[in-house]
Amino acid sequence: MQTFRHGLIQGISIGLGYLSVSFSFGILAVQSGLTVWQAVLISLTNLTSAGQVAGLKLITLNAAYFELFLTELVINIRYALMSLALSQKAHKSFRTPHRLAVSAGVTDEIFAVSSIQPGQIKPSYMYGLILMPYLGWALGTFLGAAAGTLLPVKLTKALGIALYGMFLAIIVPPSRKSRGILAVVLIAAGISVFLHYAVKTLTAGFAMIIASVVAAMIGAFFFPHQAAEEQEAGV
Repeated sequence: MQTFRHGLIQGISIGLGYLSVSFSFGILAVQSGLTVWQAVLISLTNLTSAGQVAGLKLITLNAAYFELFLTELVINIRYALMSLALSQKAHKSFRTPHRLAVSAGVTDEIFAVSSIQPGQIKPSYMYGLILMPYLGWALGTFLGAAAGTLLPVKLTKALGIALYGMFLAIIVPPSRKSRGILAVVLIAAGISVFLHYAVKTLTAGFAMIIASVVAAMIGAFFFPHQAAEEQEAGV
């Protein structure tokens, strides 16, 4: 219980942050035609803001399951790498059932907090750390979706923009510090715009996959040494 409480306390701030972000997702989901409980169900079975927004767009476009699968795979593949890194710190009590349960709750923020913990991490700590962000994400989605059905249309559209503002807040600071990251962001944006106007038959999901993969490959080829030097410098 001590390690569970320790994780629970550390997860409170993450949960509060997720509450505000998922509020915007809830509004966006209702605007896209989903019901309140459909939006909440998505957040209860997923814990990925970018993945949920992308998936929501594909759902509203009636995209194929294979397209949805590939899009989510590209967007969320980083969580698999994070889970592999955390497995090196896992306590011997981390049996397969615990690993499967915890892997569903690994996010950028949860990984960042758990990875800097001294020594090995136990399942009870991870459950405590994940609980508040999970509840905050689901509760925020419910509140946002419910508000989307009650608030004026102009206000809900304004609040819905907040989610895209969060994405900008994620990419702008590292882009200012690293030319490699800035180049990848600009390349991905350029490819996305080009595909949108030049290839009318290409669906949004496959356009996102192509832009992400091509930009990442170009970044890995042209900026490998710079990225390594920045990591050593703590950037």
